[in-house]
This record gives sequence, structure tokens and C-alpha cells, in this order.
Amino acid sequence: MNDLVDPLIVAISSRTLFDLEESHVLFESEGLDAYAEFQRSHEDQLLEPGVAFPLVRKLLALNEGSPPEAPRVEVILISRNSADTGLRIFNSIAHHGLAIRRAAFSNGAPPYPYVRPFGADLFLSTNAQDVRNALSAGVAAATLLPSRVPQQRSDQLRIAFDGDAVIFDDEGERISREGGLAAFAEHERSRAAEALSGGPFRGFLDALHRLQAAFPTGQDAPIRTALVTARSVPAHERVIRTLRGWGIRLDEALFLGGRAKGPFLEAFGADIFFDDSEHNIESARGLVTAGHVPHGIANP
Repeated sequence: MNDLVDPLIVAISSRTLFDLEESHVLFESEGLDAYAEFQRSHEDQLLEPGVAFPLVRKLLALNEGSPPEAPRVEVILISRNSADTGLRIFNSIAHHGLAIRRAAFSNGAPPYPYVRPFGADLFLSTNAQDVRNALSAGVAAATLLPSRVPQQRSDQLRIAFDGDAVIFDDEGERISREGGLAAFAEHERSRAAEALSGGPFRGFLDALHRLQAAFPTGQDAPIRTALVTARSVPAHERVIRTLRGWGIRLDEALFLGGRAKGPFLEAFGADIFFDDSEHNIESARGLVTAGHVPHGIANP
């Protein structure tokens, strides 16, 4: 096993890590002072896990066997709380034994500017505007909606990606919208040997692939990935050749030809799924944790 790998760095908001919806409603209805007083008066009351909590647990478990000073994965907390009101969050982090050492508390200001200096490969937040701003700054980012999904059955970390406008650019979606499915199919068939351009998650996919290379391959590997795309034959070939050219391994590939993605993601057991389409996110939400990537023609 090769441990000499740059860590995968994931930045998360406090509202994705813990269930802060009650206090968030208070903030929106009564303002910052009421919110701050609520957090201080409840700082010894542990927070319930949020939508990203199971994912964070699995990410940090990948550090087993690596020295604390050289982790394979680092999770960074990015929060609109102040350090004062954030004490409750860190009490909850300590209670759950989460090895989160770095944080940025912006005290109500947009916290996304700190994502890039931390070197984050991925940013997860419930704030759609922060996610859009992080994407504009060149960081893979997705909006997670508060939800309760079943605990995935495996200790293996399973991550699923849409293709167009997530791993790849939105060229295919633009052709499909302008000329229809027949035009899209012909466009992809005639350019099968021409590599697709990278999308907003290309860098994160590279970093994830480097992390995978630190572990043995096979079905028992601690990370398993999947491409889950609405593409069908013959639009598959360009995707396969592009990933081959990038030197990227995806363990599974599902070419669904327009079928609803939710049941397939449930069958895969995804811990998180990234897609640019809000329709696909709704199909998946409730079955798996889903992150909306507000990028490309589907998200003007």
C-alpha cells in the first residue's frame, strides 16, 4: 500500500455535518443575537448528525493506519457561526470522535472564500449561493438538502457521479437541448475518439483516484465509484475513451438511457451522488444522499 499521497481535502458546512435546522429557523425568524444566545445556552446539548455525517465518518475512517500528521483524508469545517457559537459544534465533534482539526468561522459572512486557501478538493454546503461561488472559484462543490436517508449497508465508501456538467463539461447537454436526442447521439458518435472537456468535478475525481491508488484494488477496496448517466449507446464510447485518456478508474458505469436514477443509486448503495439536474436530485433524494451541482446549461 502506498501511503505517500496528497490528502483528499473535503470542506463541509456545519449544517451538513450536524442537524442545525431548529436553530437556523430561529436565526431566520429572530436574527443573529437570538441564534447566538440559543447556541450558547445549549452548548452542552449534543447535536444530532446531519445529512453529511455518515459520509464524513467513512471519509475519516480511510485514515486508519496512517500517521496523524499525514492523513489520507482531511475534513475541514466551514461555518457561518462565530467561534463562540461554534463551541457547541466542536463539543459534538469531540463527542463523536471525529478527527476534524481545522475550521473557519465567519460570524455570519459568506465563508466560501476560505475553501480554496485550505486546498479543498470538494465543498459541501446547504447554502446554494456559497456553492455557486465556490464553483466559480474552481472548487468542486454541491448543495446538500437536509434529509434523512437510510444508513448504507456497507463500510465501503461509495460515491456516484453524473457525467455531463459534473465530471465532463455541459457540451452534450447543450447539443441535446438545442437539437434533441437524435442530434446528441450523432454528435457523440461522430466525436467518439475526441476527448470530452473536464467539468467542475474533474479535479475532485483526480484527487479521489489518487486516494484510491493508496489501497488495494478489487471489490473489497475501501472506496468504490460509479458513473450514473442518462447517456445510452452509442453515446457511451466517448465517455469511456475520455476516462481512459485521463487515466481515471471508475469501478462501475451505468448508462441508463433516461431511466430514473434513484433506484439504481439505491442498488449501488451510494453514500453520495452528484448531479447537475434538480430533477435527478429529487429522484435520488430520500434513497441516497444527493448533492446538486449548480453548473452548466441546466442551471442558468
